[in-house]
Amino acid sequence: MKDGIIVVNKPKGMTSHDVVDYVRNKLRIRQVGHAGTLDPQATGVLVVLLGRCTKLFNKFLSFDKEYLATLTLGIKTSSGDSEGKVIDKKDFSHVNEEMVKKAFLSYSGEIFQVPPMVSALKYKGERLYKLARRGTNVLRSPRKVTIKELRLLKFTLPNIQFYLRCSRGTYVRQLAEDIARDLDCVGYVSEIERQSIGPFNIKAALRLLEIEENKIQPFFNF
Repeated sequence: MKDGIIVVNKPKGMTSHDVVDYVRNKLRIRQVGHAGTLDPQATGVLVVLLGRCTKLFNKFLSFDKEYLATLTLGIKTSSGDSEGKVIDKKDFSHVNEEMVKKAFLSYSGEIFQVPPMVSALKYKGERLYKLARRGTNVLRSPRKVTIKELRLLKFTLPNIQFYLRCSRGTYVRQLAEDIARDLDCVGYVSEIERQSIGPFNIKAALRLLEIEENKIQPFFNF
């Protein structure tokens, strides 16, 4: 039995389940899972669990996550990213760098965030994103999350690149849409890269073609 983890740098366009299937077939192991979903359009750290480690999912939930992301102003989409339909447009020429920094300050520490309809949360037993695909919108209760650090990296309108370190349950797309709203504008996330999950960093993450059995890392907290 192959027990352990593999830290993968998920490519854009693949679902987390696609990566799990790839690892399962590549390593010829049945018990494969992951420790935290990444959207298909997102890239970066995906921790893949192997063998008995598939039972350790909850141990990863307490880890902070780090992201590099880009908020693109002026367009609102149905999914909050570049894959959704354009549902609104708004001028962004009034936005300046100081406004962005001020908006970021209001998202520090514990905040309440309404999960997006395109999330994997369940409503009466069904995933929200499945309801969203059918055009159904349901009331979602705000959830408490913690923003550990939110920092502006690059301001080149219409794009705002930022660094985020946050607690479990934080939705980057929703955060970006909320910031755009506070700037009296609309926006969507055009790029998301997860830099880390707890101690697992993108610098040590493997590309799919680099995955081999000898790259499995032991995880001793069974």
